[in-house]
Amino acid sequence: MGLDETALDAWLTANVDGFDGPVQVDQFSGGQSNPTYRLTTQKGRYVLRRKPPGPLLKGAHDVLREARVMTGLSDTPVPVPPIIAVCEDPDVIGTPFFIMGMVEGRIFWDAAFGEIAKHDRAAYFDAMNAAMAALHSVDPYAVGLAEFGRAGNYFERQIARWSGQYREDTLAGRDANMDELVEWLPSAIPAGEETRIVHGDFRCDNMIFHPSRPEVIAILDWELATLGHPLADFAYHAMMYRMPGDIVAGIGGLDPHELGLPTEPEYVAAYCRRTGRDGIPDWEYYIAFNLFRLAAIFHGIKGRVLRGNAVSEEASERAANFPRLAILARQAMERCRATD
Repeated sequence: MGLDETALDAWLTANVDGFDGPVQVDQFSGGQSNPTYRLTTQKGRYVLRRKPPGPLLKGAHDVLREARVMTGLSDTPVPVPPIIAVCEDPDVIGTPFFIMGMVEGRIFWDAAFGEIAKHDRAAYFDAMNAAMAALHSVDPYAVGLAEFGRAGNYFERQIARWSGQYREDTLAGRDANMDELVEWLPSAIPAGEETRIVHGDFRCDNMIFHPSRPEVIAILDWELATLGHPLADFAYHAMMYRMPGDIVAGIGGLDPHELGLPTEPEYVAAYCRRTGRDGIPDWEYYIAFNLFRLAAIFHGIKGRVLRGNAVSEEASERAANFPRLAILARQAMERCRATD
């Protein structure tokens, strides 16, 4: 997805301190949401993230919200890239965008961290666990994000949101498994309210790790961030233990200890220790909810593929995997029902 480099260069010159053009623009591969570009100049490198062009579902791909949450978290222990400038004017390159600093490090697409020596892999898992616990320890009011979303009734609102997007995207079609989940999920929501900043897509490939040690130095892709229930956010992340690696980053079906990794119960226990919890009741519901939510996201990707405004080369593959993910979500629902 190209953009007007002349108009961009002029805007950067006027709005970014120390910018020295001309700028070379290269789009990053990967990701399903907002097009992201590396900007290279003689003096340094930046990253541009924009809203995709074309017709979009209401409320989707709000890059300005991404910039806002990262700005709010910039002075906390949560590792985020520095936000340098924000452009709300769609006339500059066709859609709103923001500029952030380029964070140099490593991104792992394999949830098993296969390129890391086996005896070091557990430390990388622990680094992810620590980063998520740090996020869920931030008081939204203390960082100016009290109005970033609505407090309370998170599951009701999320189920309504993703059910609505699923039903409204008629081009992508309907699925019997999803239809049953849409009906069941609101009836089984666990009791208890908590409100924290939630990332919404916390996976290993949405983090930048230090070039040489097990440390998360930047969390990326905040498009789905809001105020919400931290256990929903953590369960989405821990869903990597149930997720086959050929759908998204996951180790489903593999033995974690054989890979040098903690088991799912061990990983959950580490998060509980960091956040002061005594276990997580209703864990299986949180997993079922998140599998449904991810299936709804894949359904949206399918719709974008059919409309011709999908961002990445992997979009068609993910669209094809939507029915498979809907089956996994249905199976999780049935496991949750069996434990009631």
